Amino acid sequence: MKAAALYSAAGSLLLTTLAAAPAGGAPGTPGRPGAPGTAELRGTAVAVARARAAGIDFGPCAAADLPDPPAGVRCGTVTVPLDYARPDGRQIRLTVSRAPATHKDPHNSKRKVPRQGALVYNPGGPGASGMYFPLAGAVPQWKRIAAAYDLIGYAPRGVGRSAPLSCVDPRHFFKAPTASPVHPSEAYKRQRIAEAQAYARGCVQRSGTAIRFYNSLNNARDLDVLRAALGEDRLTFMGASYGTYFGTLYAAMFPSHVRRMVLDSAVNPDPERIWYRSNLDQSAAFEERWADFRDWVARHDDVYGLGATSAAVQRSYDTARERLAGKAAGGKVGPGQLQNVLLTAGYYDDYWPSRAEALSAYLHGDPGPLVRLAAPSPGTAAEAENAGAVYTAVECNDAPWPTDFAVWDRDNTRLARVAPFETWDNAWMNLPCAYWPVPRQQPLDVRTGPGELPAVLVLAAERDAAAPYQGALELTRRLAGSVLVTERDAGTHGVGGGPNKCVNGHLEAYLLEGRVPARHASCAPRPEPVAVASGGSAGKEARRDALKGKGNRR
Repeated sequence: MKAAALYSAAGSLLLTTLAAAPAGGAPGTPGRPGAPGTAELRGTAVAVARARAAGIDFGPCAAADLPDPPAGVRCGTVTVPLDYARPDGRQIRLTVSRAPATHKDPHNSKRKVPRQGALVYNPGGPGASGMYFPLAGAVPQWKRIAAAYDLIGYAPRGVGRSAPLSCVDPRHFFKAPTASPVHPSEAYKRQRIAEAQAYARGCVQRSGTAIRFYNSLNNARDLDVLRAALGEDRLTFMGASYGTYFGTLYAAMFPSHVRRMVLDSAVNPDPERIWYRSNLDQSAAFEERWADFRDWVARHDDVYGLGATSAAVQRSYDTARERLAGKAAGGKVGPGQLQNVLLTAGYYDDYWPSRAEALSAYLHGDPGPLVRLAAPSPGTAAEAENAGAVYTAVECNDAPWPTDFAVWDRDNTRLARVAPFETWDNAWMNLPCAYWPVPRQQPLDVRTGPGELPAVLVLAAERDAAAPYQGALELTRRLAGSVLVTERDAGTHGVGGGPNKCVNGHLEAYLLEGRVPARHASCAPRPEPVAVASGGSAGKEARRDALKGKGNRR
């Protein structure tokens, strides 16, 4: 699913401003449809006991894990089984980062804040690394939380140096310029089918048959091993985007191991939507966010000159696509790169000015800002290829996918009639799952009853496209006692720790005091971005966006 950016809420902010034995009663009972087997449960218990005894030896961070970390941030590894059904078999190491609790009250320098434990964070993906999370403690919105918690980031299995996956030689990962037809021809479809088949084969050829163990259930088990290695009896966890999905699995599999859990920008955990239908939902939602962006640009026609109506802005975008199809900007930016960089505007409102500026400059004769934002960077190819490989492996392994392209063709052709902006590009990104050469799992049907789980705080933006709002509603129905905080009339993907003081107030009350609203709560939206044409923002974001490679991830 083309979803969460490599760095969701906190990670995006950082780059711009600077887990005991399985609980009894967990859904691992033999015979329950889709439930983990007893072998995996026993294997998890073995791995947890070993991790608790070994702990984590934190030391200086390798540049490949976290370059130039501030003083106090240290890194280490935790060992987990590749296959939890065989805990004495092959082991893999996951990289971990930590910033100890500061104990400093940002509002009262004389007050020493007591430590509450470790807060483990995952920014989403699949394929994103959370190694940067300890740096969040320097951001004002996170200082109260950083005073009470060790901030723990980690790279999930397959990501970075955590037993990395690869599906294609990184030197050949970035293909540019590329097309992005809204209504693809039969010949183009055949080309993309062949590419998807080759990519799926390449995943097994480069990473081996062990790739089948890279899935969301194992990500949840790894989280419990990490909890034990950190010396925590119960887990305090914050997951954004895809991180909410395996966080939800963790809550169902290990309910008595949960202390506090924040699920920000929730993935719909309904097994029927993992992952094929979830992608269709997402493409439909991106059409609405694309309209939000166009409306904003139209209201600021005096700044960008792209049209005074949403339809006029669409025509400007279509004009740029046509020109780029004829001649790529900078030799690297074609319609595909244009679509991808404007797709990021659907994730984050604060990207709107730079995207509008780049489109305007290009149409007015200056391709520079667009090239800086959209052209792939060879220096980030290896990281982007790795993220793409993990994304594909996890989503393909997690659930059955249609194996007949006629089904994909029918569903995406229908959807593209009303949601053309993202539909086919999303389909092409996920098409390798139609030809995936290793066995699939059945998604876990997550449900917890009253009293099984501590209160869970769910955060969501009402117009989030990457994780449509219906997912947050479904999640709160499935996790008994969970409470939803909604940022109304807003669509930024990942709202916790951002600029909305109301949302952050609920986040701090929960993490610091264990308080949740008595019922579902809502917050007014953050202010819209200020329309500026500064010429500076595009370059500052170029490296971050280049990491997205094949497209954004959940």
